[in-house]
Amino acid sequence: MKIGVFGAGAWGTALAYTCAKSDNDVIHWGYGGIFDGLPDLQKPENVSRTDKISDLSGCEYWLIVTPAAFFRETVRKMRDVYNGQPILICTKGMEAESGEFMSEILNTEIPECKDFGILSGPQFAREVASGVPTGSTLAGNKKVRAGGHKALSTLYLQDCEDVIGTQLCGVGKNAVSLISGFLTIKSGGENERALVFTRAWDEIAELGVKMGAECGTFLGLCGIGDLFLSATSPTSRNFSAGELIARGEQYTGTVEGIFALRGLIRRAEKLGVKTPILCEMKEKMGL
Repeated sequence: MKIGVFGAGAWGTALAYTCAKSDNDVIHWGYGGIFDGLPDLQKPENVSRTDKISDLSGCEYWLIVTPAAFFRETVRKMRDVYNGQPILICTKGMEAESGEFMSEILNTEIPECKDFGILSGPQFAREVASGVPTGSTLAGNKKVRAGGHKALSTLYLQDCEDVIGTQLCGVGKNAVSLISGFLTIKSGGENERALVFTRAWDEIAELGVKMGAECGTFLGLCGIGDLFLSATSPTSRNFSAGELIARGEQYTGTVEGIFALRGLIRRAEKLGVKTPILCEMKEKMGL
């Protein structure tokens, strides 16, 4: 299969290489021709790089792997060369300004796209690119999931139809990972950290159910799996940022957990879902 991958950071590079290792031909797009993700790893021969989005118009399947902050801008660029390909959204997070999920942005910018799905789970980019066994939730209709299995056959993929819940898990784990890192420094002990951690995730699950998500999604790879990985490891950008905030130190780069925490609280308020723990932690972190 011929696959187009949009996004040349570490995660986009990891997925481009994974698609190639799954016996697909890959065209990898990077904004401005800059490919700075995982530069020490050798590029597979069946991955070609380009800075022209039009080069991906003939691909059979698309993966969008740009950061949430640039997702809308990238999708607008893709719109002019879209030819009905199924689209797999591999970006976790919410748009900071609007609080919209990535699928909501896609629906606005490319409304004719009806075959789209979500890839989300416990995935550190370098380990995926290096071939470490990795599992993810693949959410969407049958056509999207079939394409996803062909594109990423070297991963363990857990099929799911709950697009909303899968996205919310990706957003929620960013927020809880930030909180978990903060509590590593600021909590009174492990008991308190576990208490707040669990109650925060419960609030996110309750919000998900209100939005039409399935409870079981929060127990899958995109839920508990990703939460375990991101909220317990200093390798996680959000966890590390939480520790820095607790110490009063500066963090660098984009921290999705900050946008996620703010956005989740706004969503919950609109839907009448109470989130006392998320609100309390937002205040304690000065966000």
